[in-house]
Amino acid sequence: MGRLFGTNGVRGVANRELTLELVTRLAASCGSILGKDTAIGRDGRVTSPLFRDAAASGLLSVGCNVHDLGILPTPTLQYAVKHLGLDGGLMITASHNPPEFNGVKVIAAAEWDHVGDVRRTDVLDPYVDSVVSQVDSALIRSKGLRIAIDPGNGVGTLVAPRVAHRLGCGVYTVNAELDGRFPGRQSEPRPDNLGSLRELVKATGADIGVAFDGDADRSIFLDEKGEVLWGDRSFALIAREYMGKHPGARVATAVSSSNAIVDVVEGAGGSIHWTRVGSVDVSRAMVENGIDFGGEENGGVMYGPHHPVRDGSMTMALILGIVAGRGLPLSRLVAELPTYAQAKDKVSCPNEIKQRVLDALRAKVSAPRVETMDGLKLVFPDGSWILVRPSGTEPIFRLYAESATRPNVEKLVSENKRLIEETVKSFSA
Repeated sequence: MGRLFGTNGVRGVANRELTLELVTRLAASCGSILGKDTAIGRDGRVTSPLFRDAAASGLLSVGCNVHDLGILPTPTLQYAVKHLGLDGGLMITASHNPPEFNGVKVIAAAEWDHVGDVRRTDVLDPYVDSVVSQVDSALIRSKGLRIAIDPGNGVGTLVAPRVAHRLGCGVYTVNAELDGRFPGRQSEPRPDNLGSLRELVKATGADIGVAFDGDADRSIFLDEKGEVLWGDRSFALIAREYMGKHPGARVATAVSSSNAIVDVVEGAGGSIHWTRVGSVDVSRAMVENGIDFGGEENGGVMYGPHHPVRDGSMTMALILGIVAGRGLPLSRLVAELPTYAQAKDKVSCPNEIKQRVLDALRAKVSAPRVETMDGLKLVFPDGSWILVRPSGTEPIFRLYAESATRPNVEKLVSENKRLIEETVKSFSA
């Protein structure tokens, strides 16, 4: 698997890269660090029960009491650890990866007579209560909004419709049967695989459409016309609302985020706390610096008053609150935001040469400002930028770029993609 820990945990193809032995040992190591009472949750993947049992065995072997929270979204597990006063938790999930993958967000053994026990705990109800309590539920209910929800056959199906119902919405669903094979669409919600949700929005006259990734910590929105909004648009929309109530506040986000976030936050007298790419880095920055709001360009929004982790259902509730409060269609609200042309791409690169490729690129690239917090971010005087970084979860380099116009951003990506491909080839020969 190359480097074991990626941007957000350990992932691999089940029973090939991610084995029962590996998960058991990882869980045992994690349990020896986290503490006596540790929670386990899992998504709906076919292999998740298998790895749940392996993780539980590892935790028990080092004396932990295992609190089995069952099938639930990652943010629900994160909320439960705090709500129940536990020492930590393990989530069995590969998030947005294909169905053959699985993973565990983890960290050599107690005496035989000091093993712990397993306790089954249900946390879905208090989690839903917490999400609903963070918004003006009476106002949302009074508007009679309609929402189309696509959990992508993932664990979002267990909570997102419940939250929407609690907020008085008319709820329509597609791909809402929990199935770890993800038959409805790929687990990663992207514009090219949200056709069914788009048709549902149009057929039902929904005010909002929302799609979740496999473990429901990220959400991607469609407006009432069925147009897909990139994650940075929903993030900027919520940021604008948040800054209106908290002028001068700090917002945490990764170096891959859009200038639209900068415009919204700084326009309200606030400031950006930049982090490396990865939800863990953003969440940690929020906790360590007393920041109550953060997010990523991929649809992960972190609302500290609920819990400082990305949470798809909390994001959905916040968007519903904004639409209800402003009394305008989602398309109109988004049109008010600063707009930039964006592009993403990737280049294959074996894990073992990523660092050498990155070092070589550092000597080749040229820009007035080069930032190295995470990979290489080239920033130009007109505000255009491109970020090149080795992925923490796949054998690839990722490219994120932004500019005022489409031709400019496409030129940035094509030139730098070619440079990366040539550099990778030189180390692979």
